[in-house]
Amino acid sequence: MMTQCWLDVRATGDLTKEICEEALHQGLDAIVSDDPDVLATLPPTVLRVLLDAGDTGGHDADVIITTGEPPGTGPTWGRYVEVTDPESLALACESAARDAYTLLRFADPTYIPLEIVLASAAGAAGTIVTVAADPQDATVQDAVLEHGPHGVLLAATRVGDATRLRAAIRTPTAALSLVPLRVTAVTHVGSGERACVDTCSMLRPDEGILVGSRSRGLVLCAGETHPLPYMPTRPFRVNAGAIMSYTLVSGERTAYLSELRAGGRVLAVSADGRTRPVTVGRVKIETRPLLSVDAVAPGGEPVNLIVQDDWHVRVLGPGGAVLNSTALRPGDEILGCLPDADRHVGYPIDETCVEQ
Repeated sequence: MMTQCWLDVRATGDLTKEICEEALHQGLDAIVSDDPDVLATLPPTVLRVLLDAGDTGGHDADVIITTGEPPGTGPTWGRYVEVTDPESLALACESAARDAYTLLRFADPTYIPLEIVLASAAGAAGTIVTVAADPQDATVQDAVLEHGPHGVLLAATRVGDATRLRAAIRTPTAALSLVPLRVTAVTHVGSGERACVDTCSMLRPDEGILVGSRSRGLVLCAGETHPLPYMPTRPFRVNAGAIMSYTLVSGERTAYLSELRAGGRVLAVSADGRTRPVTVGRVKIETRPLLSVDAVAPGGEPVNLIVQDDWHVRVLGPGGAVLNSTALRPGDEILGCLPDADRHVGYPIDETCVEQ
């Protein structure tokens, strides 16, 4: 489930209307105010949250958040807790497990209290939203205990904050359509530099990254998650291919393997097409013998992959079959992807481009 984006407009002054319009345009999930008149101007497409407003009668709020004990029951009430010590942490855990909405601010620059709240409320029906100091803090909170809270709130101060919040929160990456590619030739092509991409994530057995010599044809190279006879597995690694090869770093953009750097991103892809961005921890570029694998797509599109010439370098086939690159023969099927555009500095572009 995608993390909700909440925007606090209590301190936006004369910019309130403009900032609310931006939040609606960005598709934010909730707008928080202490002024019922501000909430009254908002459409029902956004959750209207009234925070600490005293008299709550005659309002257009969908949710009321109070700093004390919620005076009502049901889905429209919630509690605000500022976590500053063990006692307030216990109150936050209690609210997260019981109340329909819990809005939390953590006083100290550590995410351990948030981890404790999320763990204590596992399986609870309520919604936990945390206050972020800035968009970067929102990004980190979003990943606490892998899934983060249900929502993150940012206090807006200027136009653009809603856009920055939306950009900071993870969005699910779209699945890719993978196709079977028929191998037509496997050729030893001498030595060159190849890149191993070491990620900061544990790759699944049916997962790898897409790599290819041409921007319109990529092959699913397997992670080193499968047993090897002479060395331990390295489930964070993909022995990806020659350094000039393309790889997908997002659903739309490619990069050369030689361009990947520690702290950057690359797109992990499973055999059924599911994707997720993973962080690059290191790229090892070394001189090795190379093997060229030519294949053809069902529509006749040519695909090429150049990898290290060694049995332990693997690609994935239909159904997640693990195939050793040096054992590939004409007629074998491997999995690949056929992006529908040529590339310029990694971006899709509509122009005449011949790659051979």
